[in-house]
Amino acid sequence: MIRNLLLTLCTFALCLAAGVHALEPIRIGTTQSLSGPLAEFGTNQLRGLQMWVHDINGRGALLGRPVELVHYDDGSDPARSAQLYGRLIEQDKVDLLIGPYSSDITLAASRVAEQHDMPMLTLGASANEIWAPGNRNIVGMDTPSTRYMDIALEAAAASGAKTLGLVYGTTKFSLDVIGGVRSKARELGLQVVVDESADTMDDLPALARRLGAANADVVLAIAYLDGGVALVRALKQAQVRPRMLAFAVAASLAEFGQQLQGDAEGIVGVTQWLRGIRMPGAQDFAYRFRQLYGQNPGAYAALGYSGGQVIEAAVRLAGTTEKAAVRDQLHTMVFNSLMGNFKVDQDGRQVGKENYLLQWQGKDRRLVGPENLAEATLIYPLPPLP
Repeated sequence: MIRNLLLTLCTFALCLAAGVHALEPIRIGTTQSLSGPLAEFGTNQLRGLQMWVHDINGRGALLGRPVELVHYDDGSDPARSAQLYGRLIEQDKVDLLIGPYSSDITLAASRVAEQHDMPMLTLGASANEIWAPGNRNIVGMDTPSTRYMDIALEAAAASGAKTLGLVYGTTKFSLDVIGGVRSKARELGLQVVVDESADTMDDLPALARRLGAANADVVLAIAYLDGGVALVRALKQAQVRPRMLAFAVAASLAEFGQQLQGDAEGIVGVTQWLRGIRMPGAQDFAYRFRQLYGQNPGAYAALGYSGGQVIEAAVRLAGTTEKAAVRDQLHTMVFNSLMGNFKVDQDGRQVGKENYLLQWQGKDRRLVGPENLAEATLIYPLPPLP
């Protein structure tokens, strides 16, 4: 009888211990830019991730365990992000990693992940160097930089454009995108008549005059919000009106239209997501995000939420958080997230999805490409300046 009682107590203790272990959270680590020049993007990515964590825990956790997001502010600084990813791995003992915002910061963070042989799903980052030969842990969600502006160039060529002016900064992302633009322009028969970097705002007035003298049909710029707004104003000041003015990044942001008001009308942008896209879950996500945070979600919020969805799918398919098993799933699975089709090549570079084309029409961003999802028709050429 005593023996049976001891066996019962031991069994109870083992079950209790197993139950405690089962409830240990799955810890996912990330840094995001919550301060510094990239704070708008990092904050939105983090909010998307946090919303996914809220949702998955509300649905009953992952593999029977709650999910905990461990995050730090990297201050828009690559070196600080790298240091903090070391802390996430070595001190916080996170199970999995999700990348920060921007190619430069992600590149620094990815080197830490590779050093520790730990899988990292990257979000808003697409520079080619991130997927250097020999890297096996870095898997991306972002459209690769060399294909980032393809949809804008294809729309311009289909509308009759013949010449192209290029303006860009000197970040890894900008230089990679412009390399892809040059290649795609040759393929489409577009002649590049201006090809210049602008490292400071002071460069823009003279550059705007040169663009005007070249009379390019399309001016395509790789710029964040401040640079994009400044270029539009410089072109207006110089009375330069191309038939199409297209941006990577800047024009996709609501703040672009808020700052430029009527001067944003007709400007084209490339984005990875809009809440008006007729994709499964888009309207539901947009509504619930607005309820949680008091504002409409941008593309980077959707990217953050989709990153959570992809990690969840990989862990469920693996049946474990063991790193090699999750890494294998990230490299081989095909999954339809909020952002669209997730599929990567052998190096971990995203090949399953393309970007979308928007145009500012009537004080709002309207989806104008691809045709099968468009809610409005591309205006080309732009009307002359008043």
